[in-house]
Amino acid sequence: MDRFVIEGGVPLRGSVKVRTAKNALLPCMAATLLTPEPLEFAGSADLRDIASMAELLRHLGAEVEGEPGGPIRVRAAKIPEPECPYDLVRKMRASVVTLGPLLARYGRARVSLPGGCAIGTRPVDQHLKGLAALGADIRIEHGYIEASAPVLRGGEVVFDTVTVGGTQNVLMAAVLAEGRSVLRNAAREPEIGDLARLLVKMGARIEGTDSDTLTVEGVKALGGARHACISDRVEAGTLLIAAALTGGDVTVEEIVPDHVEALLVKLRAMGARVEPGGSAVRVSCPDGLSAADVTTAPYPAYPTDLQAQFMALLTQARGVGSVKETIFENRFMHVPELQRMGADIRIDGNMAVVTGPTPLKGAPTMASDLRASACLVLAGLAAEGTSEVRRIYHLDRGYERLEERLAVLGARVTRVKED
Repeated sequence: MDRFVIEGGVPLRGSVKVRTAKNALLPCMAATLLTPEPLEFAGSADLRDIASMAELLRHLGAEVEGEPGGPIRVRAAKIPEPECPYDLVRKMRASVVTLGPLLARYGRARVSLPGGCAIGTRPVDQHLKGLAALGADIRIEHGYIEASAPVLRGGEVVFDTVTVGGTQNVLMAAVLAEGRSVLRNAAREPEIGDLARLLVKMGARIEGTDSDTLTVEGVKALGGARHACISDRVEAGTLLIAAALTGGDVTVEEIVPDHVEALLVKLRAMGARVEPGGSAVRVSCPDGLSAADVTTAPYPAYPTDLQAQFMALLTQARGVGSVKETIFENRFMHVPELQRMGADIRIDGNMAVVTGPTPLKGAPTMASDLRASACLVLAGLAAEGTSEVRRIYHLDRGYERLEERLAVLGARVTRVKED
């Protein structure tokens, strides 16, 4: 397995562009199952999760063309058997968003339960509740979701909790259902709005995009479209945190500043200089940082996917700050690794209290999940001496060649390949 070797202590400086958001592209790729017409995506990202979704679509019978990181063309002219097997779904939880489009187009679907993951359980009960409200008959047998609905009919769906995947699944089913559907307490993440805009290009009728109430008038069929997905707000946030953490001066380009506003508010409060402009944000930190508190919550609040990175930032801030995690129950697994590097962190239930600044020392570390990997890389950038981050296959699921992006900014990060 590959690992990163990091020589810390270098302030990052320069400009870097953000890639396409995998969390936007994955559901948009699933939406290709709604139509026999081709869909073209202007750009992608060379990531393991994107490759996994392409593999799943090919298994179902779709044609997928394009080079990793470049444009992608998908045509699902005919799906011989609408079934997503465990061996493919287990590679990537986002595969479950194929359930809604398969059910809507073919009247039936059999999709493996995705199961839990390192950061905690992510149940699909809200997905199933929403589809049932549209008339689907759903059973769970032998580890599979088996759904059938000769005809989906519009209905009212009230999600008990904000669910990104559930909103995506039910929205894609509703666009081909008969009549009107109303989705209440829908997720407002930018990736949901991006999917809705693609569906509208395909011929769907959706009102309330980017709000927590989506109204859908079902149509009989959808067509092809060309679409450019939004840029990755989590990658953007990670790079902006890296700038502040190292006392650097970095401009992150090709982003939507509003998508990272919750982070920018915190960076300003901590004393960083934040300069948004057009499709870029510049962050510098000439006078050091003061501690702050953050609580994760659904968009537009502070995102859980930037929680671990923010904790690394707090280790270098003056005073006592806290991180309260409200989304996932096991998302503090990076804490013992930070403590091994010298961080002063105390865990109290779903809250981590960080006292800083503490001089981090280079050490070998082990990543437990995608965002924990990014946290440990950031800590290595700020640490004295040499750090290692092992199991970076987690990182490769969500960051395209991060070591090269950081190297452009002056970081000394090397990928070491191992048998």
